[in-house]
Amino acid sequence: MTFPIQKPDEAWRELLATKGAEPLAYHVTRLAHTERPYTGKYEQVWADGSYHCICCGNHLFHSATKFDAGCGWPSFYEAVPGAITEITDTSHGMVRTETVCSQCGAHLGHVFEDGPHPTGLRYCMNSAALELKPR
Repeated sequence: MTFPIQKPDEAWRELLATKGAEPLAYHVTRLAHTERPYTGKYEQVWADGSYHCICCGNHLFHSATKFDAGCGWPSFYEAVPGAITEITDTSHGMVRTETVCSQCGAHLGHVFEDGPHPTGLRYCMNSAALELKPR
């Protein structure tokens, strides 16, 4: 799959380092790793603002759509329209829907159909893939 923003691996590493991203950010966003539950910096943050892709700055979620899913990762019931691309993920013997940034292809997490109203969706994200911009 091709995305509008393309960079070689070393350029992603350098970009994340200059942003002061946590060390796990490269592994999560570019290699599709997952942070351990309840360890992400945004898991229990409820500040007003917007969540963006740590790699390219694409606006992904409004803080008003964040909810406590009790799963150990920041969860949202609605993404900004067009901000996320969904990909079928058959790794680890499961069939899930992976979410990636529609601009740079960064792995963000997965989306599940067990969220609250009004969408019934739970975008389960890795904190390491996100950047919160307060209002």
